[in-house]
Amino acid sequence: MRPARRLTLTDDVYEAVRALIMDHAVAPGDRVNIDALARQLQVSPTPVREALARLEADGLVRKRPLAGYTAAPLLTRDEFDELVEMRLVLETAAARRAAARIAARHEAGGEASRGEQTDTDLAELRREADLPGPAPETEGYAALAAFTRQDARFHNRLAELAGNRMLHEAVVRLRSHLHLFRLHFPTAHHDTSGREHHRIVDAVAAGDPERADEAMRAHLLAARDRHLPHFTEEG
Repeated sequence: MRPARRLTLTDDVYEAVRALIMDHAVAPGDRVNIDALARQLQVSPTPVREALARLEADGLVRKRPLAGYTAAPLLTRDEFDELVEMRLVLETAAARRAAARIAARHEAGGEASRGEQTDTDLAELRREADLPGPAPETEGYAALAAFTRQDARFHNRLAELAGNRMLHEAVVRLRSHLHLFRLHFPTAHHDTSGREHHRIVDAVAAGDPERADEAMRAHLLAARDRHLPHFTEEG
């Protein structure tokens, strides 16, 4: 573990501790030793505590009175199924609403600024749809950190385009990508996921709520199937 850079100390410590948890270097359910982490990262305990507070909001650690922090347990199969069910409810609704808003803008017509904003939104969404492959000469979470961040940005941005603040916040609060990729790294599917993303963007850009719903549902169910082997391996 390299020492954290001083210019971006808080973010560096957060990323470093998150990587340890995602890679199970701090095993699920284990106590997090703040002083030991501070020594390992060559920082004071303060930024470690700040990082743990952020990770608690992410659902990756839990804080208990008088006991400190522990790494959150992995999702059980029932919890995994519940997470997928929640995503199907929230994210298909977001895709439908985003497509409907694009359709409404198209029907309004005649407003250059509105059309330009639509084009900008869709171009940004399409950029986020492409997912990077594993980083060379890395393994575990480090190999897929860029993938998980961009995957989250795509889904969060699409929810934002739905135009419902509470729906967007609910999608973001699920932190589904952190929990799923802590569970299992399906490293061979970044191209497949990217193609599924682009089918969603195509449907949204066409202003077709039904097709956007179907494309998002197909993507989430395919992503579910890519993670199911973990539960088979775990017995």
